[in-house]
Amino acid sequence: MARNKIINLNDHLFAQLERLGDESLKGDALYEEIKRSAAVTNVSEQIIKGGDLMLRARIAADNTIRGDQILPAILGGDFGPDSDTRQ
Repeated sequence: MARNKIINLNDHLFAQLERLGDESLKGDALYEEIKRSAAVTNVSEQIIKGGDLMLRARIAADNTIRGDQILPAILGGDFGPDSDTRQ
């Protein structure tokens, strides 16, 4: 089962680091692991940026009078211009 939570990102990054540290990897296998590591890094950066955006939106909402009512639905708000009113 996939562990698709931001809290598990460190586990994936450390696992990748361990694979890169495998001294038995040579030649093409090492090259492929380096390419995989670059891909994992790129995806990780996007996950972190998304998490940062959600955190900043939550902080901004908490610092307003209306709270969640100003958040677009994509960021977890139930009200506002982008809310989905379907049940």
